[in-house]
Amino acid sequence: MNFDTPLSLCGPLRQPQQMLADQEYSGHSSIHDDAMAEKLGFRAGPIEGPTHFSQFVPLLEHVWGKAWFERGCFSAHFQNMVVEGESVRAFVEVPESGATRLRAWAEKADGTPVLEASASLGPGHGPTLLEQRMAQLRPPGQLVILSDLHVGMTGSEDEPVRMDAEQHMGKLYPFSLKQKLARITENCPWYEDGSSSPWGRAIIPLEMVSVLAEYTTPAARFPVKHPVVGLFADLEIRMVDGPLFVGEDYLIRREIVALSESKRTESYWVRTRIFDAAGQRLKAETLLNHATLKHSFAGYESARKDS
Repeated sequence: MNFDTPLSLCGPLRQPQQMLADQEYSGHSSIHDDAMAEKLGFRAGPIEGPTHFSQFVPLLEHVWGKAWFERGCFSAHFQNMVVEGESVRAFVEVPESGATRLRAWAEKADGTPVLEASASLGPGHGPTLLEQRMAQLRPPGQLVILSDLHVGMTGSEDEPVRMDAEQHMGKLYPFSLKQKLARITENCPWYEDGSSSPWGRAIIPLEMVSVLAEYTTPAARFPVKHPVVGLFADLEIRMVDGPLFVGEDYLIRREIVALSESKRTESYWVRTRIFDAAGQRLKAETLLNHATLKHSFAGYESARKDS
């Protein structure tokens, strides 16, 4: 007997850990610092959104196998913040046979939504969740924090980047891959041991692709006004010719692809393309909505009236 009842896979409840309490950018603490978060009206410093991506990887590997690491795309809109000590569970739809796109989401133990996402297998992804969200953006009003940015602006230079196992990832990410793997919610031998990996190399975990992509972001020199506090509102990670490898040299190029505004934020959407070291072959890319908090910028309202 056949049913049309939608079914889903889910993982166990996990308690992701905070690793950005000491994050610093533009010379000040970030929203992940408890004191800064409370100053801005949040109850505590939230766990970084990409941390939750790891909980989906076992589910998507179950659906698409090795191909997920080579051509998978996870496109997420963050809905509610998670603080250390809270439990989160990941869900994905059970797709029909041969399907290359499904819906995914995460919830806290009490059912509070954490994120919604699309997961897909390329190259024919179709419109991802974030591409759909960008298509619906309305033109922003008078921007203050982002007034010097424009769509189509590119980073000022190509950015060489790599991630070694014990490499400290800087002020934006004050830890190493080795330290992350000691606390990651879903570990895998492939992240540490090249001999067990199908590609003969240790691979960078999905959530750490975001770290690689943002590691050299100051080199882009996008003229965002400071001091201001920001957060990740949306993030897409797409493998084109993956996976990415630990200890491999890459080249990053960035472009602002959208500007938007909400009641509380001004946002710039950046597409970051990760190429091989020669800058010839596209390996992966991210799409990140950097949402800057208006009330974290001193004199925001007066500056807007004067502009």
